[in-house]
Amino acid sequence: MMKRFFIFTPLAMPSTKAPLISIITVTYNAAETIPTTIASVDSQTFSDYEHLIIDGKSSDSTLSVISNSPSDKRKVLSERDNGIYDAMNKGISIAKGKYLLFLNSGDRFHSSRTLEQIGDAILKNGFPGVIYGQTDIVDNEGNYIAARHLTAPENLTYKSFAGGMVVCHQAFIALARLAPLYNLKYRYSADFDWCIQCLQHSRKNVLIPDTLIDYLQEGVTTRNHRASLKERFRIMSHYYGFLPTLARHLSFIPRYLKRKRSHLKQ
Repeated sequence: MMKRFFIFTPLAMPSTKAPLISIITVTYNAAETIPTTIASVDSQTFSDYEHLIIDGKSSDSTLSVISNSPSDKRKVLSERDNGIYDAMNKGISIAKGKYLLFLNSGDRFHSSRTLEQIGDAILKNGFPGVIYGQTDIVDNEGNYIAARHLTAPENLTYKSFAGGMVVCHQAFIALARLAPLYNLKYRYSADFDWCIQCLQHSRKNVLIPDTLIDYLQEGVTTRNHRASLKERFRIMSHYYGFLPTLARHLSFIPRYLKRKRSHLKQ
């Protein structure tokens, strides 16, 4: 059996109180992008969280970079995995928080008060099943590129995802006891399936109408866009029916062409 390699900072002490939010960051050879994410987490004005970094046994200096930013809220697990969603499942398995928030390497909170906003929304709304918000797209330097092409709706249900991934995965914070493991038969869109399953079990979903996440433009799904779209079609057909899904995809064509024209002008 493979041994797990945990890294604790010198200041880390076991906590007797479960944190409100578990922030889970998956890394693999992410030495260039992880500093941005760590700095964003460490700058938060809200303190009732833990930060779990699940590393796929990086061969670059990722672990050294992480070690240079010690925090008593951060724990690192480094071992080989079977891809990003397997790593996310490992994060779920060790998370202690009441809520799960996945923040990929290179992504960041929109402001130092973002976690405070999320925490306030959780407490003021009686621990809802899902808290969600808006997302901006940024480049490697953190410069704003555009708002995400789909806007998170005011009213969110599992049927909302019949129109696509209307909420970015990183801006989708789920009550841990409602959250399943990611379905590993999906290589690129298991997060889409996961969000739908969370919404199926959630009785109350609360929108924070502000931007919560600055999303790094180049991600795994972005690099495998066509394969991701095929998986999403399969997932949508499973939950919403093949013919309705096909009809919706035909209606997406004008939206796709509009986005393509917009990209060409840039």
